[in-house]
This record gives sequence, structure tokens and C-alpha cells, in this order.
Amino acid sequence: MASINKVFFRGLITLLPITLTVYILYSAIIILENLLGSFLRILLPTYIPGLGLVLTLVLIYMFGLLLNNYITGRILMSLEERLTRVPFLKAIYSPLRDLMNLFSQKEPKEMGKVVLVKIGDSGIRMLGIVTRESFTDLNFGALGQDKVSVYVPFSYGLGGYTLLVEKSQVTEVNIPIEKAMSLAITGWVKTDTKPPGVRDV
Repeated sequence: MASINKVFFRGLITLLPITLTVYILYSAIIILENLLGSFLRILLPTYIPGLGLVLTLVLIYMFGLLLNNYITGRILMSLEERLTRVPFLKAIYSPLRDLMNLFSQKEPKEMGKVVLVKIGDSGIRMLGIVTRESFTDLNFGALGQDKVSVYVPFSYGLGGYTLLVEKSQVTEVNIPIEKAMSLAITGWVKTDTKPPGVRDV
């Protein structure tokens, strides 16, 4: 009986991540397909399945090309600035934009560093991502001096904490953001990688 349970759970822990990955990928494809697919079904006499997905991806790529062009990029940036002036839209758009910039290469390299945060004298360390190193635009005064904000994601769930800590409490970890998020979200269960090197910020 114990052997049967062992084989069953081995199959479960192997198939479950694969199944979830396929499901998430399938859901993403369906969402992209439906973005334009519903309109194309109305406009076209004969709709080819997958055409909405292809057209959506092409439009996203073309939008990226426009952003790389100096003239159109300036125009789109101007529209973005006007968008962020609308109070309600700014509250939604600005945090989402800042989050996406954190995981891209548009921000300076020091923004988005993976760090370990020292919690008091308990010896506890929390893995997080530096999101801000300057608070001059927030009028924090002395409160923001020699401090950084660090986002600490939850394990096995969405969300996390944002900590405002002294720079002396932070030690940089030499691993990519994607790897840090994977470790944090899975509770450091994965152990098939070498321990990362650390150095003071």
C-alpha cells in the first residue's frame, strides 16, 4: 500500500505543474484570441480559428515598433502623461506601469535589485526586491534618509509586503528577479540550484 501511495504522489507532483502550466498557457491563448476574434467573426464571412490570436500578437509587436521610433514614441509618451493626469485612471495605470517597468530594463539597474532584509536581531532574513532608493519626491524628510523600500512577495499566494528599511539592513543577492520571485512564491522548495552569492548594498 505504501508503495502504491508513493508512486501515486510521485505521478501527482510531476503532472500537476505540467497541467497547471498547460492550463495557464491555454487560458492566455484563449484571452488573446478573444480580444480581436469576436470582432473578426462579425467582419469576416469565414473566420479562421487562431486569426484573432495572430492579429493580437502582430498589433502588440507593431505597437512596440512605434515605441522604438523617436517621433511616435514621443507622441505616445505625451499621451501617457495626459492619461496619468486623470485622477481615477492615474490610480490604476501608474502602479501597473511602475510594476511592469520594475521587471523590464527601462528602469536603472539599482531599481529592482534582489536583496535579503534583516529583521531586527532575530537572525531572520526576508527575500525581497528593491523598488525605490530615493524618497525626495515624496517629502518624507528625515524619515526617507538612508532608507530603501523593499517588496517582499508572499509564498504560495498573491500579494506581499512593502517594507521601508535602513540600507544597513539590506544585503544584495546576486540572482535575477525572476529567480527570486520563483523562490519566494514557492517557499524556497526548489533546491536544484547552487546557493547564490551575496554582497552588501
